[in-house]
Amino acid sequence: MNHTTRNTALFIFLTMGLCFLFVINISLGSVSIPVKEIFTSLFGGNATKDTWEYIIINYRLPKAIAAVLVGMGLSISGLLMQTLFRNPLAGPYVLGLSSGASLGVAMVILGAAFLPPFIASVLLSSYGIVLASSLGSFFVLLAVLAVSQRLRDTMAILIVGLMFGSLTSAIVGTLTYFSTAEQLQKFTFWSLGNLGNLSWTAILILTICTAIGLLMGIFSIKPLNALLLGENYAKSLGLNYKKARLVIIFATSILAGSITAFVGPIAFIGLAVPHIAKLVFQTSNHNILFWSTLVFGAIIMLICDIISQAPGSDITLPINAVTSIFGAPIVIWLLVRKRKMMA
Repeated sequence: MNHTTRNTALFIFLTMGLCFLFVINISLGSVSIPVKEIFTSLFGGNATKDTWEYIIINYRLPKAIAAVLVGMGLSISGLLMQTLFRNPLAGPYVLGLSSGASLGVAMVILGAAFLPPFIASVLLSSYGIVLASSLGSFFVLLAVLAVSQRLRDTMAILIVGLMFGSLTSAIVGTLTYFSTAEQLQKFTFWSLGNLGNLSWTAILILTICTAIGLLMGIFSIKPLNALLLGENYAKSLGLNYKKARLVIIFATSILAGSITAFVGPIAFIGLAVPHIAKLVFQTSNHNILFWSTLVFGAIIMLICDIISQAPGSDITLPINAVTSIFGAPIVIWLLVRKRKMMA
């Protein structure tokens, strides 16, 4: 079997696996619903019980869609950052966007006591927290872009992003020091991530943001391949480096910023999935890597969400903890296995 046939077969298998996991994700939960009833509801029919239909359409389906969007968006933004900075440890939050979002949310949740009651109640609503998170990410993005226009060295932008992250983390730390136990608990719950509280309006906004970011990523496939051999090589091929860098940073910002705003910061996915795709497909060509990372991201996020539901019990684990606990050992195992195969 040649390389192209192998990759095509792999991709078909992964796509089928994605569809299967999507259905499994919807079928699992604290309320047991027959698979037949799930298909009936998904294809426009009426389930035997109204409560089943309500759970499927208003809770489980949006959560499964959110898992797919989050997995795709964070994986691609991780791939973009790793290629741009030529750093395997770069992830979607390397520009400080997650820290900016955390700062925005911290200022609302932990600083609510200093605001008038009416304004505090509006800001503490689900959309108020999304807005605060978005504004936090946006202001950090503006700061990074402003600095990047003055810096020619891409690695310097990476350092600037990390410094912004440290600065915002320090402010969040100061806010937490003066906060009540209730405020700290609410902020901690947000930081652990949650896929399950999104309305259909929120899903629509997240879908649009993710689609825009992914579209910008698709247009960056050719520049990304050129960047594999370095900035000077890319320029010798006639690539407008500054423009390509700006598009890649914008794509990452839209993806990571919007996802963090709606579901909180999700660890591991953006950093690890591109490595899994590279190891499985054995290529660094972004024409293949982009689409394989996209599918792997959705699959792994669905698996993590299934695990977080702790099938067979009423317990729901924090999604952020699950992605790290179950994800990190898989990547370590894959890297060690690859090393042994090469030895």
